[in-house]
Amino acid sequence: MSQADQAPASRARAKRTQPRSNPTPKAGRNLPAAIVVGLTMLIGVLGGLIFLPLGFVAVTTGFAVFGVWEIFRALEANGTRMPIIPVMVGTVAMPFAAYFGGLESLLFALLLSCVAVLLWRSVESPVGSANSIFAGVFTLGWVPFFISFAALPLHAAGVVPPLGLWPGGTVPAGAWQVAVMLLLVVSNDTFGYLVGASLGKHPMAPKISPKKSWEGFAGSVAGATVIGVLACIFLLDKPWWVGVVLALGTVAASTAGDLAESMVKRELGIKDMSSILPGHGGVMDRLDSIVFASPVAFVLFSVVSGA
Repeated sequence: MSQADQAPASRARAKRTQPRSNPTPKAGRNLPAAIVVGLTMLIGVLGGLIFLPLGFVAVTTGFAVFGVWEIFRALEANGTRMPIIPVMVGTVAMPFAAYFGGLESLLFALLLSCVAVLLWRSVESPVGSANSIFAGVFTLGWVPFFISFAALPLHAAGVVPPLGLWPGGTVPAGAWQVAVMLLLVVSNDTFGYLVGASLGKHPMAPKISPKKSWEGFAGSVAGATVIGVLACIFLLDKPWWVGVVLALGTVAASTAGDLAESMVKRELGIKDMSSILPGHGGVMDRLDSIVFASPVAFVLFSVVSGA
């Protein structure tokens, strides 16, 4: 081989071996983009929750719709076609049913949605019907049903304004409970990421989520506990120990939700549900913790309501 032929090959090898700058840290995120998107979402959701409750329900429903659509696309790519129309109708109906009608209406909406999935699929080809029906019912329970528990405390507040601000400008306790739940979920994610990225050495579930470590889990518990105690003292007018209970329950539920979604993604052979949120992946990659934390927080607040 001549020197003229060797030169391009040498340059190509050198180019391949040169380290490339990577804005994504070892924990797998573009941190600046993740912070901007996360804060924007949090401010928008909390603003709607405190100032326009029906707007909060609408935003929650919108996130659920995007999450269900991502699941539909991921399942379709793997050969399972979920009956998306009845699932989407149920996804839109359940949060509003919880807001206006409470727990009984939410359960009734879930039941009707599951029946609609079954009837819709029964008039189509029987090929793959079992997987299709299971996927639809599973998705209804996983995303819109669970996340609708975030709207139940607003109905439990006893005042459900269809439009406008809270009557009298006073934010009820139920709205503050939802706000605290969201702050605890964000604390779980933020402190777990910071501690896990810098100190994480012992994987929690290496076969499901290799980047999730026990050190990060400890950081989530510690950070959420501090936020929970402060929130109970200054926002909820509850004893400090209630904040500890809420923090532990929320972190456990959020971690379970994160691992559950990671297991689903691993089964489907994908890294993220989509790339719609810079630095975060898909909407479901942000909802995975909230959908599990919402019912757990609702139950915990109901138990400690007399404290």
